[in-house]
Amino acid sequence: MDPGRRAHYADFYDPADGSVALVHGDCQAESLRVVLAGSPTFPHRTVRMPPVHELTAADLPALHALLVRTRLLASQPVRDDHRDLPLGTRQLAALLPADAQVLRWPVIHYAGLHPWSAIVRHPAGRSLVPPVVPYHDLRTLAVAAGRPAPKEPAEGAALREATALSVSQLAHRERCDADVGVSDLLVGLGAAAAHTLDHPGNPVLVALARRIQEAAGYPADAPDPGRPLLGGIRSPLTAPVLAALDLDAPERPYWTVDGRTLDEEAVREAQLRWYREHPVWIAAGLARHADALRVLGL
Repeated sequence: MDPGRRAHYADFYDPADGSVALVHGDCQAESLRVVLAGSPTFPHRTVRMPPVHELTAADLPALHALLVRTRLLASQPVRDDHRDLPLGTRQLAALLPADAQVLRWPVIHYAGLHPWSAIVRHPAGRSLVPPVVPYHDLRTLAVAAGRPAPKEPAEGAALREATALSVSQLAHRERCDADVGVSDLLVGLGAAAAHTLDHPGNPVLVALARRIQEAAGYPADAPDPGRPLLGGIRSPLTAPVLAALDLDAPERPYWTVDGRTLDEEAVREAQLRWYREHPVWIAAGLARHADALRVLGL
């Protein structure tokens, strides 16, 4: 095993004694764990573990050794046999002690602040993402599909409808697959709700942590850690969106990645070239995001 990986996840591979809480899921899981760990009353030690898409068969013994000591499993709804490994939420829950709690929380996608951002998956490469930034842009996708580019920015009503659509989609997933959720909070948190489509801001993570604490029967006192947890990439935040949602926040007409600014036009050109080389993602994106494309006039 890579020594750096073993050191980074030392508590996962060489845990201390005692009961633990595991937070299982994608990149949002580690940030949620950090918030829970800051609680002065949380009764279990949290363990930093690899995100679900980085777990391997070699990690299963360490994971199983932790599960028998886990008193709270806070998990996104991971399907059975994820990436051909027994990493589904139900599969992990079956290995817990009889008195352990399981609380499911949603994969948080919120497009209200970034209505053109999208994630597209295809069986030809489920982890493949477009270049420069790991998000598709519905406007670029529409152009790649041969649809005419919009001559004017989307109207405020369309942007508000796109926000409502994003919230309703998350609320639906919460009703189906989650015990706690945050969809009711997103619009009210304004520009602080998200850095990108799938990188919620600290206020969302803190609210979710407190709801998990409350659902588990603990004091809801998880604090903000005082640093942005998922702010490495930030999507453009445009004047039309700010106006449509009546937000008092500075415009950001560019991407930022690890502190570097990236021009939207450069991202668009790079991704149009990528679509020419990967045309199956065009059809997949049009199908997956048909409702948002319709709302935004694309």
